[in-house]
Amino acid sequence: MTTKKSANFVSLAFHRAFYAALISAGIMAALGTTAVQAQDGVHTVAVTLVEDQKAVFATVESVDVVAARARIGGTVTELLVDEGSPVEAGQVIARVVDEKLALQAKSITARMQSAASQRDLARTALARQEQLFATGSIPKARLDESRTALEVAERTLSAAQADAQVMDQTRVEGDVLAPAQGRVLKVNVTQGSVVLAGEAVANMAADAYILRLQLPERHARFIRQGDPVQVAERGLESLTPESGEQLRTGRIIQVYPEIKQGRVSADVEVDNLGDFFVGERIRVWIGAGERATILVPEAYLYKRYGVTFAKLDDGHEVVVQPGLPHPGGIEVLSGLEAGDILVKP
Repeated sequence: MTTKKSANFVSLAFHRAFYAALISAGIMAALGTTAVQAQDGVHTVAVTLVEDQKAVFATVESVDVVAARARIGGTVTELLVDEGSPVEAGQVIARVVDEKLALQAKSITARMQSAASQRDLARTALARQEQLFATGSIPKARLDESRTALEVAERTLSAAQADAQVMDQTRVEGDVLAPAQGRVLKVNVTQGSVVLAGEAVANMAADAYILRLQLPERHARFIRQGDPVQVAERGLESLTPESGEQLRTGRIIQVYPEIKQGRVSADVEVDNLGDFFVGERIRVWIGAGERATILVPEAYLYKRYGVTFAKLDDGHEVVVQPGLPHPGGIEVLSGLEAGDILVKP
Protein backbone atom coordinates (compact mmCIF):
# COMPACT_ATOMS: atom_id res chain seq x y z
CA MET A 1 0.00 0.00 0.00
CA THR A 2 2.82 2.31 0.87
CA THR A 3 4.57 1.46 -2.35
CA LYS A 4 1.47 2.32 -4.42
CA LYS A 5 1.08 5.74 -2.76
CA SER A 6 4.71 6.51 -3.40
CA ALA A 7 4.35 5.65 -7.07
CA ASN A 8 1.29 7.89 -7.41
CA PHE A 9 3.14 10.77 -5.75
CA VAL A 10 6.10 10.42 -8.15
CA SER A 11 3.78 10.30 -11.15
CA LEU A 12 1.95 13.46 -10.03
CA ALA A 13 5.25 15.31 -9.46
CA PHE A 14 6.46 14.29 -12.92
CA HIS A 15 3.30 15.57 -14.61
CA ARG A 16 3.50 18.87 -12.72
CA ALA A 17 7.11 19.36 -13.76
CA PHE A 18 6.26 18.48 -17.37
CA TYR A 19 3.38 20.96 -17.61
CA ALA A 20 5.48 23.65 -15.92
CA ALA A 21 8.15 23.16 -18.55
CA LEU A 22 5.61 23.47 -21.33
CA ILE A 23 4.17 26.68 -19.88
CA SER A 24 7.64 28.11 -19.39
CA ALA A 25 8.55 27.29 -22.99
CA GLY A 26 5.38 28.99 -24.27
CA ILE A 27 6.08 32.10 -22.20
CA MET A 28 9.63 32.27 -23.46
CA ALA A 29 8.46 31.87 -27.04
CA ALA A 30 5.97 34.69 -26.57
CA LEU A 31 8.60 36.88 -24.96
CA GLY A 32 10.95 36.11 -27.81
CA THR A 33 8.34 37.23 -30.36
CA THR A 34 7.66 40.41 -28.42
CA ALA A 35 11.38 41.18 -28.23
CA VAL A 36 11.73 40.78 -31.99
CA GLN A 37 8.70 43.02 -32.58
CA ALA A 38 10.16 45.68 -30.30
CA GLN A 39 13.31 45.72 -32.34
CA ASP A 40 11.75 45.50 -35.80
CA GLY A 41 8.43 47.15 -36.70
CA VAL A 42 7.91 49.52 -33.77
CA HIS A 43 8.39 53.30 -33.77
CA THR A 44 8.23 55.58 -30.74
CA VAL A 45 6.82 59.00 -31.55
CA ALA A 46 9.09 61.90 -30.59
CA VAL A 47 9.26 65.64 -31.24
CA THR A 48 12.12 66.78 -33.48
CA LEU A 49 13.30 69.98 -35.16
CA VAL A 50 12.83 70.34 -38.93
CA GLU A 51 13.34 73.12 -41.45
CA ASP A 52 10.22 75.22 -41.81
CA GLN A 53 9.33 75.52 -45.51
CA LYS A 54 7.23 78.38 -46.82
CA ALA A 55 5.46 78.39 -50.18
CA VAL A 56 5.92 81.56 -52.21
CA PHE A 57 5.49 82.51 -55.85
CA ALA A 58 8.44 83.41 -58.05
CA THR A 59 8.40 84.92 -61.53
CA VAL A 60 10.56 83.95 -64.48
CA GLU A 61 12.85 86.85 -65.36
CA SER A 62 15.55 87.33 -67.96
CA VAL A 63 19.00 88.02 -66.61
CA ASP A 64 19.52 90.60 -69.38
CA VAL A 65 16.96 92.46 -71.50
CA VAL A 66 18.64 94.00 -74.55
CA ALA A 67 17.35 96.22 -77.33
CA ALA A 68 17.87 95.63 -81.04
CA ARG A 69 18.42 99.16 -82.36
CA ALA A 70 18.35 100.69 -85.82
CA ARG A 71 21.83 101.74 -86.93
CA ILE A 72 20.59 104.22 -89.52
CA GLY A 73 17.51 106.37 -89.84
CA GLY A 74 14.91 105.48 -92.43
CA THR A 75 11.79 103.45 -93.13
CA VAL A 76 11.24 99.90 -91.91
CA THR A 77 10.68 97.96 -95.12
CA GLU A 78 10.81 94.44 -93.62
CA LEU A 79 9.95 93.13 -90.16
CA LEU A 80 11.09 89.53 -89.82
CA VAL A 81 10.16 88.68 -86.20
CA ASP A 82 7.22 88.91 -83.84
CA GLU A 83 6.74 88.73 -80.07
CA GLY A 84 7.99 85.39 -78.78
CA SER A 85 10.18 84.60 -81.79
CA PRO A 86 13.44 82.84 -80.89
CA VAL A 87 16.48 84.52 -82.44
CA GLU A 88 20.18 83.86 -82.73
CA ALA A 89 22.92 86.41 -82.17
CA GLY A 90 23.47 88.40 -85.38
CA GLN A 91 20.18 87.34 -86.97
CA VAL A 92 18.47 89.97 -89.15
CA ILE A 93 15.18 90.88 -87.51
CA ALA A 94 14.26 93.96 -89.59
CA ARG A 95 15.50 96.08 -92.50
CA VAL A 96 15.63 99.87 -92.57
CA VAL A 97 16.03 101.73 -95.87
CA ASP A 98 16.87 105.40 -96.36
CA GLU A 99 15.77 106.55 -99.82
CA LYS A 100 18.38 109.31 -99.82
CA LEU A 101 21.12 106.70 -99.82
CA ALA A 102 20.26 105.72 -103.40
CA LEU A 103 20.68 109.31 -104.56
CA GLN A 104 23.94 109.64 -102.65
CA ALA A 105 25.14 106.42 -104.22
CA LYS A 106 24.46 107.80 -107.71
CA SER A 107 26.37 110.96 -106.85
CA ILE A 108 29.35 109.01 -105.60
CA THR A 109 29.32 106.80 -108.69
CA ALA A 110 29.41 109.91 -110.92
CA ARG A 111 32.31 111.33 -108.89
CA MET A 112 34.22 108.06 -109.26
CA GLN A 113 33.71 108.06 -113.02
CA SER A 114 34.86 111.69 -113.24
CA ALA A 115 37.91 111.02 -111.08
CA ALA A 116 38.78 107.95 -113.16
CA SER A 117 38.59 110.06 -116.34
CA GLN A 118 40.83 112.75 -114.83
CA ARG A 119 43.32 110.08 -113.77
CA ASP A 120 43.42 108.60 -117.28
CA LEU A 121 43.88 112.08 -118.76
CA ALA A 122 46.70 112.81 -116.30
CA ARG A 123 48.43 109.56 -117.20
CA THR A 124 48.25 110.40 -120.92
CA ALA A 125 49.57 113.92 -120.30
CA LEU A 126 52.43 112.58 -118.15
CA ALA A 127 53.45 110.08 -120.84
CA ARG A 128 53.57 112.90 -123.45
CA GLN A 129 55.57 115.15 -121.13
CA GLU A 130 58.08 112.37 -120.47
CA GLN A 131 58.64 111.96 -124.24
CA LEU A 132 59.10 115.70 -124.72
CA PHE A 133 61.45 115.93 -121.74
CA ALA A 134 63.52 113.08 -123.18
CA THR A 135 64.07 115.09 -126.38
CA GLY A 136 64.80 118.25 -124.40
CA SER A 137 61.72 120.09 -125.67
CA ILE A 138 60.34 121.00 -122.20
CA PRO A 139 61.96 121.81 -118.89
CA LYS A 140 61.86 119.43 -115.93
CA ALA A 141 59.37 121.70 -114.14
CA ARG A 142 56.69 120.87 -116.74
CA LEU A 143 57.33 117.17 -116.19
CA ASP A 144 57.00 117.53 -112.43
CA GLU A 145 53.70 119.37 -112.86
CA SER A 146 52.32 116.47 -114.91
CA ARG A 147 53.42 113.96 -112.30
CA THR A 148 51.76 116.02 -109.55
CA ALA A 149 48.54 116.27 -111.57
CA LEU A 150 48.46 112.47 -111.92
CA GLU A 151 48.95 111.99 -108.15
CA VAL A 152 46.11 114.45 -107.45
CA ALA A 153 43.81 112.61 -109.88
CA GLU A 154 44.63 109.22 -108.34
CA ARG A 155 43.98 110.49 -104.82
CA THR A 156 40.71 112.08 -105.91
CA LEU A 157 39.63 108.72 -107.31
CA SER A 158 40.70 106.94 -104.11
CA ALA A 159 38.61 109.37 -102.05
CA ALA A 160 35.56 108.73 -104.23
CA GLN A 161 36.07 104.97 -103.90
CA ALA A 162 36.29 105.32 -100.10
CA ASP A 163 33.00 107.25 -100.11
CA ALA A 164 31.45 104.42 -102.13
CA GLN A 165 32.62 101.89 -99.53
CA VAL A 166 31.14 104.02 -96.76
CA MET A 167 27.86 104.12 -98.67
CA ASP A 168 27.87 100.33 -99.09
CA GLN A 169 28.49 99.90 -95.35
CA THR A 170 25.67 102.34 -94.58
CA ARG A 171 23.34 100.27 -96.70
CA VAL A 172 24.42 97.10 -94.88
CA GLU A 173 23.75 98.80 -91.54
CA GLY A 174 20.14 99.08 -92.59
CA ASP A 175 19.81 95.47 -91.38
CA VAL A 176 18.73 95.45 -87.72
CA LEU A 177 20.57 92.57 -86.01
CA ALA A 178 19.77 90.64 -82.86
CA PRO A 179 22.47 91.54 -80.30
CA ALA A 180 22.25 88.18 -78.49
CA GLN A 181 20.57 84.80 -78.55
CA GLY A 182 17.17 84.77 -76.89
CA ARG A 183 13.52 85.56 -77.50
CA VAL A 184 11.76 88.69 -78.66
CA LEU A 185 9.72 90.23 -75.86
CA LYS A 186 8.29 93.23 -77.69
CA VAL A 187 8.39 94.67 -81.19
CA ASN A 188 8.24 98.46 -80.97
CA VAL A 189 7.59 99.29 -84.65
CA THR A 190 5.50 98.11 -87.57
CA GLN A 191 6.40 97.70 -91.20
CA GLY A 192 6.45 101.13 -92.83
CA SER A 193 7.38 102.97 -89.63
CA VAL A 194 10.01 105.69 -89.76
CA VAL A 195 12.80 105.23 -87.22
CA LEU A 196 15.83 107.24 -86.22
CA ALA A 197 19.36 105.97 -85.79
CA GLY A 198 19.67 104.35 -82.36
CA GLU A 199 15.93 103.79 -81.91
CA ALA A 200 14.93 100.41 -80.40
CA VAL A 201 13.15 98.28 -82.96
CA ALA A 202 12.60 95.31 -80.59
CA ASN A 203 13.34 94.31 -76.99
CA MET A 204 14.80 90.87 -76.41
CA ALA A 205 15.35 88.60 -73.44
CA ALA A 206 18.80 87.09 -73.58
CA ASP A 207 18.81 83.31 -73.36
CA ALA A 208 19.50 83.17 -69.61
CA TYR A 209 16.61 83.02 -67.14
CA ILE A 210 16.23 83.04 -63.36
CA LEU A 211 13.38 82.93 -60.84
CA ARG A 212 12.88 86.13 -58.86
CA LEU A 213 11.38 85.75 -55.40
CA GLN A 214 9.56 88.42 -53.44
CA LEU A 215 9.61 87.41 -49.76
CA PRO A 216 7.99 89.07 -46.74
CA GLU A 217 10.42 91.03 -44.61
CA ARG A 218 10.05 88.58 -41.70
CA HIS A 219 11.72 85.87 -43.81
CA ALA A 220 14.69 88.02 -44.83
CA ARG A 221 16.92 86.80 -42.01
CA PHE A 222 16.49 83.13 -42.97
CA ILE A 223 17.53 83.16 -46.64
CA ARG A 224 21.17 82.97 -47.64
CA GLN A 225 23.01 82.84 -50.92
CA GLY A 226 23.54 79.20 -51.88
CA ASP A 227 20.48 77.86 -50.01
CA PRO A 228 18.52 75.17 -51.91
CA VAL A 229 14.86 75.66 -52.79
CA GLN A 230 12.19 73.34 -54.20
CA VAL A 231 10.56 74.40 -57.46
CA ALA A 232 7.30 73.08 -58.92
CA GLU A 233 6.84 72.39 -62.60
CA ARG A 234 5.10 75.01 -64.71
CA GLY A 235 1.33 75.15 -64.41
CA LEU A 236 1.27 73.07 -61.20
CA GLU A 237 0.29 75.81 -58.77
CA SER A 238 -1.52 73.25 -56.58
CA LEU A 239 1.48 70.92 -56.32
CA THR A 240 2.90 70.52 -52.84
CA PRO A 241 5.95 68.60 -51.60
CA GLU A 242 3.74 66.15 -49.70
CA SER A 243 1.89 65.17 -52.88
CA GLY A 244 4.72 62.85 -53.78
CA GLU A 245 5.37 64.47 -57.17
CA GLN A 246 8.91 65.14 -58.31
CA LEU A 247 10.05 68.70 -57.62
CA ARG A 248 13.06 70.40 -59.09
CA THR A 249 15.80 71.82 -56.91
CA GLY A 250 17.10 75.34 -57.42
CA ARG A 251 19.70 77.44 -55.66
CA ILE A 252 19.60 81.03 -54.42
CA ILE A 253 22.34 82.87 -56.31
CA GLN A 254 21.69 86.42 -55.13
CA VAL A 255 19.89 88.17 -52.29
CA TYR A 256 19.24 91.86 -52.89
CA PRO A 257 20.16 94.08 -49.92
CA GLU A 258 17.31 96.55 -50.36
CA ILE A 259 13.82 95.89 -48.99
CA LYS A 260 11.05 97.44 -51.07
CA GLN A 261 7.48 97.74 -49.81
CA GLY A 262 8.17 95.29 -47.01
CA ARG A 263 9.61 92.60 -49.27
CA VAL A 264 13.08 91.31 -49.98
CA SER A 265 14.06 90.07 -53.45
CA ALA A 266 16.19 87.05 -54.28
CA ASP A 267 17.19 85.29 -57.49
CA VAL A 268 17.02 81.49 -57.86
CA GLU A 269 18.96 79.57 -60.49
CA VAL A 270 17.06 76.62 -62.01
CA ASP A 271 17.92 74.55 -65.06
CA ASN A 272 15.81 74.53 -68.23
CA LEU A 273 13.71 77.67 -67.85
CA GLY A 274 14.00 78.53 -71.53
CA ASP A 275 10.53 77.20 -72.39
CA PHE A 276 8.78 79.34 -69.78
CA PHE A 277 7.19 82.70 -70.47
CA VAL A 278 9.03 85.68 -69.08
CA GLY A 279 6.91 86.83 -66.16
CA GLU A 280 5.31 83.39 -65.61
CA ARG A 281 4.64 82.56 -61.95
CA ILE A 282 5.93 79.35 -60.37
CA ARG A 283 5.43 78.06 -56.84
CA VAL A 284 8.63 77.73 -54.81
CA TRP A 285 9.30 76.39 -51.29
CA ILE A 286 12.06 78.03 -49.26
CA GLY A 287 13.50 77.39 -45.81
CA ALA A 288 12.34 79.82 -43.11
CA GLY A 289 14.06 78.65 -39.94
CA GLU A 290 13.40 75.58 -37.76
CA ARG A 291 10.31 74.40 -35.90
CA ALA A 292 9.36 71.48 -33.64
CA THR A 293 7.19 68.78 -35.13
CA ILE A 294 6.55 65.02 -35.18
CA LEU A 295 8.14 62.93 -37.92
CA VAL A 296 6.92 59.42 -38.66
CA PRO A 297 8.56 57.02 -41.14
CA GLU A 298 6.39 56.59 -44.20
CA ALA A 299 6.07 52.84 -43.59
CA TYR A 300 4.00 53.48 -40.44
CA LEU A 301 1.34 55.51 -42.28
CA TYR A 302 -1.30 54.09 -44.58
CA LYS A 303 -4.40 55.34 -46.33
CA ARG A 304 -7.92 54.05 -46.48
CA TYR A 305 -10.66 55.82 -48.46
CA GLY A 306 -8.42 58.85 -48.80
CA VAL A 307 -7.83 59.15 -45.02
CA THR A 308 -4.37 58.62 -43.48
CA PHE A 309 -4.10 56.29 -40.47
CA ALA A 310 -1.43 55.14 -38.01
CA LYS A 311 -1.65 52.00 -35.87
CA LEU A 312 -0.78 52.03 -32.15
CA ASP A 313 0.89 49.12 -30.40
CA ASP A 314 -2.38 48.27 -28.60
CA GLY A 315 -4.08 47.67 -31.95
CA HIS A 316 -6.05 50.92 -32.14
CA GLU A 317 -6.00 52.97 -35.35
CA VAL A 318 -5.84 56.77 -35.21
CA VAL A 319 -6.52 59.28 -37.97
CA VAL A 320 -3.55 61.57 -38.61
CA GLN A 321 -3.03 64.64 -40.76
CA PRO A 322 0.20 64.37 -42.79
CA GLY A 323 2.29 67.39 -43.69
CA LEU A 324 5.52 67.97 -45.59
CA PRO A 325 8.00 65.17 -46.28
CA HIS A 326 11.42 65.44 -44.63
CA PRO A 327 14.55 63.29 -44.67
CA GLY A 328 13.46 61.63 -41.39
CA GLY A 329 9.92 60.80 -42.53
CA ILE A 330 6.53 62.44 -43.03
CA GLU A 331 5.48 65.30 -40.79
CA VAL A 332 2.33 64.57 -38.77
CA LEU A 333 0.36 67.68 -37.90
CA SER A 334 -2.29 66.07 -35.68
CA GLY A 335 -3.42 62.71 -34.32
CA LEU A 336 -0.25 61.63 -32.49
CA GLU A 337 1.58 62.67 -29.33
CA ALA A 338 5.13 62.23 -28.17
CA GLY A 339 5.54 58.84 -26.54
CA ASP A 340 2.99 56.99 -28.67
CA ILE A 341 4.27 53.63 -29.90
CA LEU A 342 3.41 52.78 -33.51
CA VAL A 343 3.53 49.44 -35.28
CA LYS A 344 3.58 48.82 -38.99
CA PRO A 345 0.18 48.05 -40.53
